[in-house]
Amino acid sequence: MSERLALTGGNPAVALQPSPWPISGDQEVEWMTEVVRSGKWSWMGPHETAFAEQFCQFLGANHGMCVSNGTVSIQCALQAVGVEPGDEVIVPGLTWVATAQAALDIGAQVVLVDIDPETLCIDPDAAAAAITPRTRAIIPVQLYGCMCDMDALGELARKHDLRIVEDVAHQHGSQWRGVCAGALGDAGSFSFQQSKVLTSGEGGFVTCRDEEAFQTAFALKQVGWTPPPDMKPAGHYGHNYRITEMQCVLLRGGLSRLAEQTEQRDANVQYLAAGLERIGGPLRAARRDPRVTRQAYYAMTMVFDPQKGEGITRDQYLQALAAEGFSAGGPYDPVYRNPLLNLYDRTSPIPYRPDVPQDYAALRLPGCEQAKNETAVLMSHTRLLAERAYMDQLLEGVEKVNGQLGEVRKHFAEV
Repeated sequence: MSERLALTGGNPAVALQPSPWPISGDQEVEWMTEVVRSGKWSWMGPHETAFAEQFCQFLGANHGMCVSNGTVSIQCALQAVGVEPGDEVIVPGLTWVATAQAALDIGAQVVLVDIDPETLCIDPDAAAAAITPRTRAIIPVQLYGCMCDMDALGELARKHDLRIVEDVAHQHGSQWRGVCAGALGDAGSFSFQQSKVLTSGEGGFVTCRDEEAFQTAFALKQVGWTPPPDMKPAGHYGHNYRITEMQCVLLRGGLSRLAEQTEQRDANVQYLAAGLERIGGPLRAARRDPRVTRQAYYAMTMVFDPQKGEGITRDQYLQALAAEGFSAGGPYDPVYRNPLLNLYDRTSPIPYRPDVPQDYAALRLPGCEQAKNETAVLMSHTRLLAERAYMDQLLEGVEKVNGQLGEVRKHFAEV
C-alpha cells in the first residue's frame, strides 16, 4: 500500500467515530425521575432488589447483592468464603491493582503469580506452584477479552480445599462450558465503574454459591444486617458498602441491553480477528479457548509479534496505528510495580507485616513482563459496538501500517 502514513503526514485511514459510551435510554430517565421524587434513594429499594434478582438470573447465580464498588465486592467475597487475616490468596501478577489491594485490606497475604502472556489470564501451573499450607483462595481474573482455564483452577481448588473467588470486573456475561463467569467459583465480584460494559458510574456486585456465604457477605455490606425479608442483626461484623437506587436504575437499563451488546461485540471481534489473520503481519487476535461458550469483552485482547515487526517495537507500532485512527494500548502495569499501588508506602499494610510472602519490590514475573513491555495489545469495548464500516476502516489502518513497516522504522529512527 503506497498511501502515505498518517504518522508522516498522510490522511488517517479511519474517518468514522466509535459509538459513544455510556449508553442510556428513556426508561432510565423515567425511572430516575420517579426515584428522585419518591425519596427512597437507598437501603434496599425496589430498583436495587429488582436488579439483584435480574442479574442473578442472567448469570445463573444462586445468590447476589449490590455493593458500592468493585473493590469492596472482592473484599466481601473473600471474607464470605472464609478468608481470614494471615491466609494466603493467590492473585495474578497482571490485573488492576484493586484485585490485590482488596485482599491486602482484609488482612490476607497476597501471593502474585505469573500469567499466560497471550491471554493475560492466570497461569494454572504458576498458581499450583505457589500453593502452601497457608493458601486459602485463588482469584482468577477474567481479564480484558479472554477467560481463565477454569477447569484447571477448579481441579486445583478441589485438590487443595481452596476457595475460588472470581474477579469478573471485565466480563459480564462470559461463559465457560455454558456457565457464566461469576457463577463458576465459590463467589464472584463484579464492577460497574464508568468504563465497564455494565455501568452505573460506580458500583459492584457479589455472587455467592451457598447461603451461608451470602449471609456473611450481606452483613458486611449492610451494616451487620441479614438479607430481606428479616433485616435483623446477623451477628457478623458489618460495614456500609451500600449502593443507591439511582445507580440501580442505570444498571437495570444497561442490563436490558447487555445480551444484544455482547453479541454485537463478539461478532465484531470475530470479524476483526479474521481480518487480521487475512492481512498477516505482527498483529493478531489472542487465541480463544474452545471451552469458552460466550465471550464478553471489556477489551479485545490482541498479540503483537516482535519477530514480525521488522525492527519496530509494539509501542511504535501502536503509535503508527493511532495516527491512522486505530486506537489501542498496552495492559495494566504488573501489580508489583504499578505506580498507583505503592506497596511500600507508609499507607500500605506491607511495611507493618513481618511475614510478607514475597519481596514485591524485587519480583519479576516473565509472562507479566513480556505482556506489559512487548506483546499485549488491547482495544476498548466501546469501539466494538460500532458499525461494520468502522471495523473495515480499522482493518484498512492495520493493512496500511503493515505495508509500510520500514517507513515506521525510519520515522522513529529520525525522531
